[in-house]
Amino acid sequence: MTAISLSDRTRRVYSASLVWDNTFPFGPSCGSERAHLATLARMRAAGYSCVSLTTASDNSDMPDAVRKIARDLALFRERADEFVVVREADDIPRAKAEGKLAVVFTFQGTLPFERNVELIALYYRLGVRQALMAYNQRNNVGDGCHERTDAGLSRFGVEVVREMNRVGMIVDCSHTGYRTSMDVLELATAPVVFSHSNPRALVDHERNIRDDQALACARTGGVVGVNGVSLFLGGPPDAERMFRHVDHWVSLLGPAHVGLALDAVSEPAALLSLIGAKAADKYPAAQYAETPSFADPALVPELAEAMLRHGYPEETVQGVLGANWLRVARQVWRTP
Repeated sequence: MTAISLSDRTRRVYSASLVWDNTFPFGPSCGSERAHLATLARMRAAGYSCVSLTTASDNSDMPDAVRKIARDLALFRERADEFVVVREADDIPRAKAEGKLAVVFTFQGTLPFERNVELIALYYRLGVRQALMAYNQRNNVGDGCHERTDAGLSRFGVEVVREMNRVGMIVDCSHTGYRTSMDVLELATAPVVFSHSNPRALVDHERNIRDDQALACARTGGVVGVNGVSLFLGGPPDAERMFRHVDHWVSLLGPAHVGLALDAVSEPAALLSLIGAKAADKYPAAQYAETPSFADPALVPELAEAMLRHGYPEETVQGVLGANWLRVARQVWRTP
């Protein structure tokens, strides 16, 4: 990607903004630990303030998830001069002020909960602040977006949403089936997010979401994050293409309900091998016939330039860059 020259105004607005990428896959399926740390270094160089790390997923059971959290805690403890592991929302602006990158632990899926809602409070105490319901396939909570059926939230799923609301863990409906997500949005008593979901009105892919899902999310006070994956953008990721997706959500939902979550992959070859025959049910061939490409972290300042060039007020740009995620965190997270 060829970097563009940013205007003085963009540099000023961007520098003053809290920049939060709500989805960065931080496991072996998307690259090595070394590669992930190199990507985080690029994010710091691009002026990011906070990154949400997928520390476990629907590929993980409870022992796997706990071991991964323990490893990640040790990894960032060894690098305390560069990173802050987030425990509460105020840690994020503090990290920015200290010139460090805040990292938030999240799950892409609820299989690490197994069938025990008591684990949710434990994970919250370990630092997990967000979990999406079902990653593409059916799990104990409900259907994923690529499932053959479109069943709603299970009885266990109802318990999960209620317990997540109780402890203060953000409920995320990206990758989740339509009916399951709509059930969650009706049931939840706190803001719900679609952490990294683009509009299906622009690109008709099963991983993208419909306008009524996004509107229901906004009614909870939640935020929809735009990702930077070519399959879901409708072409190679660039600032103008991403802006079109941001602008769709801003026009439909209002500027307080839109954020960013690039879903950048440190080593695409690792994920592409997974998308092949080993995970054909999780990544149906008809939906993943094209080889995806992923936005580089350096694209985000260029997106800020595009938003300002298209007439967005500075406050709106700052909200999309990260202030909207911070608002949801302050509303939902609780002191463990």
